[in-house]
Amino acid sequence: MNLVKVRMIRAGTVLIAMLAVAGCADDGALPDNPYAPGVAKRGKAVDGATVGHRLINAGEYDLAIDAFSRAALETGEMTPEILIGLGSANLGLGRLGQAETQLRRAVAAEPTSPEAWNNLGVVLMEKGETSEASEVFRRAYALDNGQSDSIRDNLRLALAKLDDSFYGQSEEQEYKMVRRGSSDYLIRTIP
Repeated sequence: MNLVKVRMIRAGTVLIAMLAVAGCADDGALPDNPYAPGVAKRGKAVDGATVGHRLINAGEYDLAIDAFSRAALETGEMTPEILIGLGSANLGLGRLGQAETQLRRAVAAEPTSPEAWNNLGVVLMEKGETSEASEVFRRAYALDNGQSDSIRDNLRLALAKLDDSFYGQSEEQEYKMVRRGSSDYLIRTIP
């Protein structure tokens, strides 16, 4: 290497070092503590049910169950919203027995909730109880005044499966649950 190239490399190295040091200058914006901030003791906590719904949207069903359980402890009772959330989270985890129990309690506590009836219908379809599921979907569709496409599609699928069972087709179809909305499920056939 010739001497000019060596001097240029040294000058470039010195320039980069100076820029790096200048970038580290304290402008007052950096805190003295390098650790993450602690809990804001005066801050207001987000409602546990809201956190649970957000966790269901993220697919974190175990954490959603924890959040809904905390919400029940905060309110002191199992409200229909908490029961629907717990049932939906258990449905997402495939715990059909627990989901059915919680959703049945939710529809008993609030019989005008189309979301609770729809999710109960999804559980019943997953369990193979098609005739009861079709009746549950009919109730959900009536309570929703036909506004929800997912409830209508679930009702159509349940009725189609119910009609197929009367004609004795031995061919079984595979179904897949598709999540729509905060805790609303749609049943689709797997192609």
